[in-house]
Amino acid sequence: MATTRTTRRTAGVAAAVLAVAAAAAVTTAADRTADAAEPAACDGVLFDDFAYDSPSDPDIAARGWTVRTNAGGPGVPGAAWPASNVSFPTVDGAKSLQLRAATDGTGGGTSHAELFHQQKFFEGTYAARVKFADTPVSGTDGDHLVETFFTITPLDAPMDPDYGEIDFEYLPNGGWGETGPIFYQTTWETYQAEPWIADNTHTAQRQSFNGWHDLVFTVSGGHVKYYVDGALVADHSGKYYPETPMSVNFNLWFIDTAAHAGGTSVYHQQVDYVMHTAGEVLSPAQVNARVSGYRADGVDHTDTVGTGGGECPTEPPTTEEPTDPTDPPTGGADCATAPDWAFGSVYTAGNTVVHERSANGDPSGPKSGDGEHLWRANWWTQGSEPGWTPQWTDLGAC
Repeated sequence: MATTRTTRRTAGVAAAVLAVAAAAAVTTAADRTADAAEPAACDGVLFDDFAYDSPSDPDIAARGWTVRTNAGGPGVPGAAWPASNVSFPTVDGAKSLQLRAATDGTGGGTSHAELFHQQKFFEGTYAARVKFADTPVSGTDGDHLVETFFTITPLDAPMDPDYGEIDFEYLPNGGWGETGPIFYQTTWETYQAEPWIADNTHTAQRQSFNGWHDLVFTVSGGHVKYYVDGALVADHSGKYYPETPMSVNFNLWFIDTAAHAGGTSVYHQQVDYVMHTAGEVLSPAQVNARVSGYRADGVDHTDTVGTGGGECPTEPPTTEEPTDPTDPPTGGADCATAPDWAFGSVYTAGNTVVHERSANGDPSGPKSGDGEHLWRANWWTQGSEPGWTPQWTDLGAC
C-alpha cells in the first residue's frame, strides 16, 4: 500500500515544503496514524489516502468506514449495493477509492456503490479530490447517473428539523429534468418523501466536469461555502446551515433506467483522498498544502476527530425524554395484527410491520436487543430494514 504520489499532486506543493520544514517532528513510515501536519485550531482531523487492499480490508471498519451492502434508496428500486462495487485500485499512479455502478436497464440488473464514515463531523473544512466520468468504462452511454461527495444526518421523520445534508452531485447525462451534464451543490434543511417536499437550496453549473477535480466545502459562521478547483461556486446560509453532526459519504447510483440504451453499462467514480479539519476553515490552497504535508510525511491515514480542542462532536445531540417516561409509546394491539418485516417484501406508505432491528444494520446478523417494535412505512420501500433507514417510522415497542 504505497503512499508515493508521482502524479495529481496539486499546486500547494511549494507551500507544503515550508510547512514540513517548520514541523516539530517528522512522522515515520512505521507510524501510519501519527499526528503529522495537524491543524492549529483543533486537532480533530480526518485524512485518508485510501491505501486499502480490498473492501474486506480490516482497516476499513477499524478506521470508522462502512462499505454499504444493504438494499434500499436512493436510486433504482431493487438495485443491489454489493461490497465488490467498492475497490482500491491504483489510478493515474496513486491508490484511490473506486466506486462502480452498473445497469442493464432493470432493477435486478442494477448495482450501486457507497462508502461512508461515522456520524461525527460538523463544523470545519471538508475536502476530496474526485475523478468524475462522463462516459461508461463499458457499454452504452446516456444513463441518468449521480456521482457524489457529501455529508448527511439521517432523517428521523418526515420534515425532521435536525436533518442535514451538504452535497456535491454530478449528473454527467442529466436527470431530474435536466438533459445535459450538470453539477449541483445542494444544502438541505429537510425533506418529506410522500408527498415529495424538498426544503433545500442549490447552485448548479451546466457543463462537463469530466476528470479530476478538487472539491472543498466549509461549514462555519452560519455559511456553507463550496469550492471547485479553488473557485468559490456557492455560499448557502440561513436555515440551511446544518444543526447536527454528519457522516462523510461517497456514492455512485442511477436515478432511473429511463435513458438506458441496451446491454450492460458500467461506470466508475474515483477518489484520491478525503480530509476534514474540525472547527478550522481552510482555503483550497491550504487544503492542498495540508494534504501534500501528510504525503510528504508518509501518512496515509489519521483520525482524531472528537479527541482534540475546538468543535469536534463525537455523538449526535440527544433528544429530550418523553414528558412521562413511565408511559412510553407502544405498538399496542396493532402489533398482534401487523406482519413480520421481510427483506424481499414490498411496502408502501402506511404499511405496518413488526421487527426487532439488527445490531449493525445487517438484517441477517445479530439482533439489537431492543425487542420487537411496530414500524410504519413512510413511502415505497423494499429491502430497507426498519430502524436503520429513513423509510420507516418507529411506532413503539410491542
